[in-house]
Amino acid sequence: MAADRLAAHEVLLITGSMGSGKSTVLAEASDILTVEGIPHALIDLDELSTVHLPSHPAADSVMYSNLRCVWRNYASYGANRLLLARAIETRADLELCRAAVSARKLVVCRLKAPVEIMRERVRSREIGLLQQRFVARVAELDAALDRASLEDFSLTNENRPVTEVAREMLTRSGWI
Repeated sequence: MAADRLAAHEVLLITGSMGSGKSTVLAEASDILTVEGIPHALIDLDELSTVHLPSHPAADSVMYSNLRCVWRNYASYGANRLLLARAIETRADLELCRAAVSARKLVVCRLKAPVEIMRERVRSREIGLLQQRFVARVAELDAALDRASLEDFSLTNENRPVTEVAREMLTRSGWI
Protein backbone atom coordinates (compact mmCIF):
# COMPACT_ATOMS: atom_id res chain seq x y z
CA MET A 1 0.00 0.00 0.00
CA ALA A 2 1.39 3.41 -0.94
CA ALA A 3 2.51 5.64 1.93
CA ASP A 4 0.43 8.48 0.47
CA ARG A 5 -2.73 6.45 0.92
CA LEU A 6 -1.89 5.92 4.60
CA ALA A 7 -1.48 9.63 5.27
CA ALA A 8 -4.37 11.46 6.90
CA HIS A 9 -4.93 14.41 4.62
CA GLU A 10 -6.76 16.35 7.32
CA VAL A 11 -6.92 15.75 11.06
CA LEU A 12 -9.14 17.68 13.45
CA LEU A 13 -8.09 17.12 17.05
CA ILE A 14 -10.53 18.11 19.79
CA THR A 15 -8.75 18.84 23.04
CA GLY A 16 -9.90 20.19 26.40
CA SER A 17 -9.99 19.28 30.05
CA MET A 18 -12.03 16.41 31.39
CA GLY A 19 -15.70 17.37 31.20
CA SER A 20 -15.23 19.89 28.40
CA GLY A 21 -17.30 17.75 26.04
CA LYS A 22 -14.65 16.27 23.73
CA SER A 23 -16.33 12.89 23.22
CA THR A 24 -19.81 14.40 22.83
CA VAL A 25 -18.69 17.01 20.29
CA LEU A 26 -16.60 14.36 18.48
CA ALA A 27 -19.67 12.16 18.00
CA GLU A 28 -21.85 15.08 16.90
CA ALA A 29 -19.23 16.31 14.43
CA SER A 30 -19.15 12.82 12.94
CA ASP A 31 -22.95 12.85 12.65
CA ILE A 32 -22.84 16.22 10.86
CA LEU A 33 -20.18 14.97 8.44
CA THR A 34 -22.20 11.80 7.83
CA VAL A 35 -25.35 13.81 7.01
CA GLU A 36 -23.25 16.02 4.69
CA GLY A 37 -21.84 12.92 2.96
CA ILE A 38 -18.25 13.74 3.90
CA PRO A 39 -16.09 10.62 4.33
CA HIS A 40 -14.18 10.53 7.61
CA ALA A 41 -13.16 8.39 10.55
CA LEU A 42 -13.29 9.21 14.24
CA ILE A 43 -11.26 7.95 17.16
CA ASP A 44 -11.61 8.83 20.83
CA LEU A 45 -7.98 8.40 21.86
CA ASP A 46 -8.87 7.72 25.49
CA GLU A 47 -10.39 4.44 24.30
CA LEU A 48 -7.09 3.45 22.68
CA SER A 49 -5.14 3.98 25.90
CA THR A 50 -7.33 2.14 28.37
CA VAL A 51 -4.78 -0.33 29.67
CA HIS A 52 -3.18 -1.01 33.04
CA LEU A 53 0.30 -2.47 32.72
CA PRO A 54 2.16 -1.99 36.03
CA SER A 55 5.44 -3.22 34.56
CA HIS A 56 5.15 -0.85 31.56
CA PRO A 57 4.06 2.65 32.62
CA ALA A 58 3.82 4.07 29.08
CA ALA A 59 0.09 3.87 28.33
CA ASP A 60 0.59 6.71 25.84
CA SER A 61 3.02 4.53 23.86
CA VAL A 62 0.28 1.92 23.58
CA MET A 63 -2.20 4.60 22.53
CA TYR A 64 -0.02 5.93 19.70
CA SER A 65 0.74 2.40 18.53
CA ASN A 66 -2.98 1.60 18.54
CA LEU A 67 -3.74 4.86 16.73
CA ARG A 68 -1.25 3.99 14.02
CA CYS A 69 -2.84 0.55 13.53
CA VAL A 70 -6.45 1.73 13.59
CA TRP A 71 -5.69 4.64 11.24
CA ARG A 72 -3.92 2.30 8.78
CA ASN A 73 -7.06 0.17 8.71
CA TYR A 74 -9.36 3.17 8.11
CA ALA A 75 -6.99 4.53 5.45
CA SER A 76 -6.87 1.17 3.66
CA TYR A 77 -10.63 1.58 3.11
CA GLY A 78 -10.20 5.10 1.72
CA ALA A 79 -10.61 7.43 4.71
CA ASN A 80 -8.50 10.56 4.44
CA ARG A 81 -10.05 12.76 7.13
CA LEU A 82 -9.78 11.95 10.80
CA LEU A 83 -11.54 13.37 13.85
CA LEU A 84 -9.69 12.78 17.13
CA ALA A 85 -10.50 13.58 20.75
CA ARG A 86 -7.86 13.74 23.49
CA ALA A 87 -6.48 16.19 26.02
CA ILE A 88 -3.04 16.81 24.52
CA GLU A 89 -0.81 18.52 27.10
CA THR A 90 2.51 18.94 25.30
CA ARG A 91 3.86 19.86 21.88
CA ALA A 92 5.76 16.52 21.90
CA ASP A 93 2.48 14.60 22.34
CA LEU A 94 0.90 16.63 19.56
CA GLU A 95 3.77 15.70 17.25
CA LEU A 96 3.49 12.01 18.23
CA CYS A 97 -0.18 12.16 17.33
CA ARG A 98 0.59 13.86 13.99
CA ALA A 99 3.28 11.28 13.19
CA ALA A 100 1.07 8.30 14.10
CA VAL A 101 -1.33 9.17 11.26
CA SER A 102 1.16 10.95 8.96
CA ALA A 103 -1.07 14.02 9.10
CA ARG A 104 -0.56 16.53 6.33
CA LYS A 105 -2.77 19.10 8.03
CA LEU A 106 -3.68 19.02 11.72
CA VAL A 107 -6.04 21.54 13.29
CA VAL A 108 -6.50 21.64 17.06
CA CYS A 109 -9.77 22.86 18.58
CA ARG A 110 -9.90 23.33 22.34
CA LEU A 111 -13.22 23.09 24.09
CA LYS A 112 -13.62 25.28 27.15
CA ALA A 113 -16.14 25.58 29.95
CA PRO A 114 -15.94 26.94 33.50
CA VAL A 115 -14.03 24.57 35.80
CA GLU A 116 -17.05 24.04 38.07
CA ILE A 117 -19.22 23.00 35.13
CA MET A 118 -16.55 20.55 33.93
CA ARG A 119 -16.23 19.17 37.47
CA GLU A 120 -19.99 18.66 37.66
CA ARG A 121 -20.01 16.85 34.30
CA VAL A 122 -17.21 14.57 35.51
CA ARG A 123 -19.00 13.96 38.85
CA SER A 124 -22.18 12.92 37.07
CA ARG A 125 -20.52 10.51 34.61
CA GLU A 126 -17.72 9.07 36.78
CA ILE A 127 -19.69 7.48 39.58
CA GLY A 128 -17.19 4.90 40.70
CA LEU A 129 -14.04 4.40 42.70
CA LEU A 130 -11.91 7.04 40.93
CA GLN A 131 -14.50 9.82 40.86
CA GLN A 132 -12.68 12.16 43.25
CA ARG A 133 -9.37 11.68 41.45
CA PHE A 134 -11.00 12.57 38.12
CA VAL A 135 -12.86 15.58 39.58
CA ALA A 136 -9.59 16.88 41.08
CA ARG A 137 -7.83 16.43 37.74
CA VAL A 138 -10.19 18.82 35.92
CA ALA A 139 -8.59 22.08 37.12
CA GLU A 140 -5.06 20.65 36.96
CA LEU A 141 -5.54 19.55 33.34
CA ASP A 142 -7.24 22.81 32.37
CA ALA A 143 -4.23 24.75 33.72
CA ALA A 144 -1.81 22.47 31.85
CA LEU A 145 -3.72 23.06 28.62
CA ASP A 146 -3.61 26.83 29.26
CA ARG A 147 0.18 26.65 29.62
CA ALA A 148 0.63 24.46 26.54
CA SER A 149 -1.54 26.66 24.31
CA LEU A 150 -1.57 24.11 21.47
CA GLU A 151 -4.94 25.00 19.99
CA ASP A 152 -5.51 26.75 16.68
CA PHE A 153 -8.80 28.03 18.07
CA SER A 154 -11.04 27.43 21.07
CA LEU A 155 -14.79 27.21 21.53
CA THR A 156 -16.97 27.66 24.56
CA ASN A 157 -18.96 24.52 25.26
CA GLU A 158 -21.36 25.79 27.90
CA ASN A 159 -25.09 26.43 27.54
CA ARG A 160 -24.98 25.73 23.81
CA PRO A 161 -26.54 22.90 21.83
CA VAL A 162 -23.92 20.28 20.91
CA THR A 163 -24.87 20.54 17.24
CA GLU A 164 -24.08 24.26 17.28
CA VAL A 165 -20.68 23.69 18.89
CA ALA A 166 -19.78 20.85 16.51
CA ARG A 167 -20.92 22.78 13.43
CA GLU A 168 -18.91 25.86 14.46
CA MET A 169 -15.85 23.67 15.03
CA LEU A 170 -16.18 22.03 11.60
CA THR A 171 -16.73 25.40 9.93
CA ARG A 172 -13.75 27.06 11.62
CA SER A 173 -11.53 24.12 10.74
CA GLY A 174 -12.58 24.33 7.09
CA TRP A 175 -14.22 20.90 6.99
CA ILE A 176 -17.66 22.29 6.06
